[in-house]
Amino acid sequence: MAVETLTFGCRLNAYEGEVMKAEAEKAGLDNAIIINTCAVTEEAVKQAKQAVRKARRDNPAARIIVTGCAAQTEARTFGDMDEVDLVIGNDDKLRAKSYKPLVFGLALNDKVQVNDIMSVRETAGHLIAGMDRRTRAFVQVQNGCDHRCTFCIIPFGRGPSRSVPMGLVVDQIKQLVGNGYREVVLTGVDITSYGPDLPGAPTLGTLVQSILRHVPDLPRLRISSIDSIEADAALYEAVTDKRLMPHLHLSLQSGDDLILKRMKRRHSRSEALEVVEKLRGLRPDMVFGADIIAGFPTETEAMFENSLRFIGEAGLSYIHAFPYSPRPSTPAARMPQVGKGLARQRAGLLRAEGEKQVAALYASRLGHTENVLMERSGVGRTEQYIPVRVAGMEAGDLDAVVITGRGADCLVGEKLRAAA
Repeated sequence: MAVETLTFGCRLNAYEGEVMKAEAEKAGLDNAIIINTCAVTEEAVKQAKQAVRKARRDNPAARIIVTGCAAQTEARTFGDMDEVDLVIGNDDKLRAKSYKPLVFGLALNDKVQVNDIMSVRETAGHLIAGMDRRTRAFVQVQNGCDHRCTFCIIPFGRGPSRSVPMGLVVDQIKQLVGNGYREVVLTGVDITSYGPDLPGAPTLGTLVQSILRHVPDLPRLRISSIDSIEADAALYEAVTDKRLMPHLHLSLQSGDDLILKRMKRRHSRSEALEVVEKLRGLRPDMVFGADIIAGFPTETEAMFENSLRFIGEAGLSYIHAFPYSPRPSTPAARMPQVGKGLARQRAGLLRAEGEKQVAALYASRLGHTENVLMERSGVGRTEQYIPVRVAGMEAGDLDAVVITGRGADCLVGEKLRAAA
């Protein structure tokens, strides 16, 4: 076995999984499993521990390395697991030298090798050839977060906000397009905070415009989750470019003003709705998703109803709803808690409302012609990120498809035949 990576969590982790694999192999590591953890919820940490134990059962001779956000914030928890050979932090996981002790069998005083992430001030623009098993590629443009939402532990796992220079981002995307990738997703921890640490203080919008201008052969550019309050004028301008996909995921978290204040979010309910309406005015085919936390401490039924109602008011199609999970040392963990059962119930209601919106979105596309990028699974994605099953298309194909029906969890389409 060479180096295998097992990634939990966000798109940035997926990107970093490819970088880690390349760096570990560059160091000469083999017969190893790198588990890239997530710390956003208690459940995510639990899943990572289960993965460590399963990896050791299934691969008794392999070296097991744990890294990622949970390894950064709960390093000793993983270091105390007998199954683990090495724990490294979020910054060091992207450096080949971090894997050298296992390559050369060096003795370590402590298998926990985690640095102070808050001291990190730069993010390298790692160039990777592509993304294994994917037809779209993720490109990291930013890392870390300078905000202190009361529920969130991620700033302590990722460190301060820092940006990848625009030239490096553009160079990587050119390389990916040269390798045949038809879609690139810009990703980071808080990508709408991109740029103030760079010369000239560019913004996410100026970065997007630069990519579209300097990589004319890129058919599709997509943006991952954004903080709506940080959207800049250049980003609104870029939205009108048809190569920027009409799909945005909002870091909303709640639809109630008092809960938003207690979360220490920087937008109000009305401001979030205004952003959705403004973007939809510029790009009528734009669809939105959102992260929403159910059962945040002190959330009453009326407060929850505000979040539930917001989904329909804003027309949010893709809802990532999850019950609040207290994270160590965060202010929200010390607030009056809502019962876990009630939080799970509310999360289920949010998801059900989201499913209604998805059904309406799918129904609105019947009979339409969509540009579909086919993935290896046999299901492609429209510009609005709707899954479509199409016969006769290969992974990486980007073609016009007529939507003919709906399956259990996707649309069904037929490749548009050229006129004779």
